[in-house]
Amino acid sequence: MKMSSEEKAFLDRNQLPLSYLQAANQWFSPLVDNLVNNYKPDNSPQIIGINGCQGSGKSTLADYLCTVIAERLEVTTVSFSLDDFYLTKAERSYLGATVHPLLETRGVPGTHDVQLAIDSIQSLAAGEKTVITRFDKSIDDRAPANSLKTTEGKIGLIVLEGWCLGAKPQSSDKLAQPINSLEENDDRDGLWRNYVNRALEQDYPPLFELLDELIMLQAPTFDTVFNWRLEQEQKMVKRLEKEGIQAGSGVMSEPQILRFISYFQRVTENILEEMPKRADHLFKLGQSREITHYSQPKA
Repeated sequence: MKMSSEEKAFLDRNQLPLSYLQAANQWFSPLVDNLVNNYKPDNSPQIIGINGCQGSGKSTLADYLCTVIAERLEVTTVSFSLDDFYLTKAERSYLGATVHPLLETRGVPGTHDVQLAIDSIQSLAAGEKTVITRFDKSIDDRAPANSLKTTEGKIGLIVLEGWCLGAKPQSSDKLAQPINSLEENDDRDGLWRNYVNRALEQDYPPLFELLDELIMLQAPTFDTVFNWRLEQEQKMVKRLEKEGIQAGSGVMSEPQILRFISYFQRVTENILEEMPKRADHLFKLGQSREITHYSQPKA
């Protein structure tokens, strides 16, 4: 297939084979056409959200959409991850000391600076000079300010992706019983999971309401997350090595990954159960992350 220089750069930075573009052209063309057709030069940028469990391909899809739309419409596009707005290590340490030790670990609702995410998106939408906040997982902290890029002016598309993007809180009765060993051993009184649920209920809706459309990459089950998350970690190590950077303490071993994904099980399983019926664009994934079906549940 004929490939533009932008598409080639996309494959290179995501360490992907040509077959990804072939599959993307097959499955994502209705999504791209929808974004192109809805674009109005005089209007605010379209803001698209992508939900999917760890390793499902959210950041890759976000980059793909930004690359293709920038080329098709000749506009500036910006992609964020909800991960970029994690609280700093110091802020999470404070939460861990004053609320619950499990909150020191990044990931769950309650460990993001939601207002920073809202401010960043609104600033971009207004065309103002905006710092593109990033989180460096290899050091488990925000990337240094002097390494961040800024942008200003007209933006055509903003994509925000995250594993808990668009998630709904659970009813209090569903929080009563622990669902894994992490909750059973480290959150016996339910303080942590109630804090997470309350944050999801109170703090995150204003951010989620900024989205014009929600895309869901639906994993087969939560059990697939470990292999996908392991592959993600290995890719990060290779990327750092390619850039001549030694991987820091933020890179996780297999046992660490097993414990880490336990933090996300409750919210992820609730998402897998209830979100498919309300997503604007639903892509069902197989065990190897291949797309098996596309639908528009709300259409």
